[in-house]
Amino acid sequence: MFFQTDQHPLPKMQNLRWVCKHLLILSLCHMVSGGLAQSQTTPICYEADRAALLGFKARILKDTTEALSSWTGRDCCGGGWEGVECNPATGRVVGLMLQRPADRDSGIYMKGTLSSSLGALQFLEVMVISGMKHITGSIPESFSNLTHLKQLVLEDNSLGGAIPSSLGHLPLLKAISLSGNQLRGQIPPSFGNFRGLEQFNLGRNLLTGPIPPTFKNLHSLQYFDLSSNLISGLIPDFVGQFHNLTFIDFSHNQFSGQIPNSICSLPSLLDISLSHNKLTGRIPDQIGSLKSLTTLSLSNNLLTGQLPESIARMQNLWQLNLSRNGLSDPLPGGLPKGLPSLLSIDLSYNNFNLGTIPQWITGRVLADVNLAGCKLRGTLPIFSRPDSLTSIDLSNNYFTAGISNFFRNMSSLQKVNLSHNQLKSDISVLRWPQGLSSLDLHSNQLYGSLYTILNNTSSFLEAIDVSGNQISGGIPEFSEGSSLKSLNIAANKIAGHIPNSISDLIELEKLDISRNQITGTIPTSLGLLLKIQWLDVSINRLTGKIPETLLGIEGLRHANFRANRLCGEIPQGRPFNIFPAVAYAHNLCLCGKPMPPCRGKQQ
Repeated sequence: MFFQTDQHPLPKMQNLRWVCKHLLILSLCHMVSGGLAQSQTTPICYEADRAALLGFKARILKDTTEALSSWTGRDCCGGGWEGVECNPATGRVVGLMLQRPADRDSGIYMKGTLSSSLGALQFLEVMVISGMKHITGSIPESFSNLTHLKQLVLEDNSLGGAIPSSLGHLPLLKAISLSGNQLRGQIPPSFGNFRGLEQFNLGRNLLTGPIPPTFKNLHSLQYFDLSSNLISGLIPDFVGQFHNLTFIDFSHNQFSGQIPNSICSLPSLLDISLSHNKLTGRIPDQIGSLKSLTTLSLSNNLLTGQLPESIARMQNLWQLNLSRNGLSDPLPGGLPKGLPSLLSIDLSYNNFNLGTIPQWITGRVLADVNLAGCKLRGTLPIFSRPDSLTSIDLSNNYFTAGISNFFRNMSSLQKVNLSHNQLKSDISVLRWPQGLSSLDLHSNQLYGSLYTILNNTSSFLEAIDVSGNQISGGIPEFSEGSSLKSLNIAANKIAGHIPNSISDLIELEKLDISRNQITGTIPTSLGLLLKIQWLDVSINRLTGKIPETLLGIEGLRHANFRANRLCGEIPQGRPFNIFPAVAYAHNLCLCGKPMPPCRGKQQ
């Protein structure tokens, strides 16, 4: 496949979105490879096309995909040249499809630049050079000569510079994706010439400026992705005239102004994300007119006012994300009987004062419930279908009492965040769902020991944060097979030593045990955690030296040893001798860069 999608905890709905995204791509490739294969004529490679392909190969300095190693011999159309498709009747190259498989490791790539010789492939209909990661340089101007081109996919490389305006003169183009590169400058107004364009993806680049006014001509557009750029200005009103649109993603940009009402007149729209922009005003009252919509994400904007009543009439909506805006009470009265397809809801961090979680949320089958910062009070809620929940975020509220019954029957739960509440429970007697991957309970009033939470939890657990509680006891021994990547037990009452078995946490990337009462030495085995990027052991009672073995942690980005009883020379190698002095301050007698020289040593 030519597009790589992210995993989502709701696979059925993900498949729907994936199908919409890939349908055109698949049909175009079938047209090139399947349709032409019906002819029984023996392919004969056209010499000028062969030379153009070898020109591309010459500019690729390293190819760990090994695809280009098959480009040998005189006949580029005989089936032996990987990724090359020809018209068997003419011997002309009509398809060039080189994509790094999505399930292969990061060592698979091509390194080099795109050769302008590819512009000589006069009859090329499909060009896919995707996922190669280390193909740099600019997009050649000569690509504008590919007048038969119907599909251009150059995504997930490292291409830079401006997008050539001349590409706007490709009359037959149906799909273009330049996403996942480092392209700069503005979107060429000439792209408004793509009257038959159906898929348009410039996401994940560094593009600036507004959407060109010439885009009003793109009436055939079905898929429109400008996400993760620096695009600014208003969302044009003419987007509402693209009646074939099924997918819009303008997220992670700098769009301002209001959401145009015209967008609410798109009959086929399935998915719209305008999150992480600077949009203001109210959500359009006509939003409920989007009868086909399955996903609506407006998070991280400056939207105000109440939710429109019409939102309850969206029969097919399964994902609703309105978090981090300035929306206010009351919620629409039709919600208890509305949104029959809803599976995921996020109303976090608005101006809602809910008090308790509405029954229309706790009483239905949901996968994701995110109500952080909604001024919820009382005890934790009881969900009527806890087995359906995969993710819960009720952080930054005012919940009190315990959590012993909360996780009962939550057999599908993967992520939970109950941080910044006033919860009181003995965590040593709690039982956690077996599929849990992320547990965040920091800044509550929890007590007990760490033994159960670190040894009787899921082998899938990747992140634990119980910092800022009243947990006591010691750090238990660890065992092999842990998937833990982040462990934060800071600001508790934990005593005892750091066990040598901490080296069994081989996947660990962040370790924070600061602001406790931990004694003993820093074990040399800590240096075996080669993936550590963040290490904080500050404000404890540690003694001895900082082990030289820690020099083996080459990816360390942050370390803090402040306010212990450490002594001796700081390991003299990067990054330890270039961390700021404050990272070593208030110890017994640490010396060596960046602290004063050790006695008898010159620096």
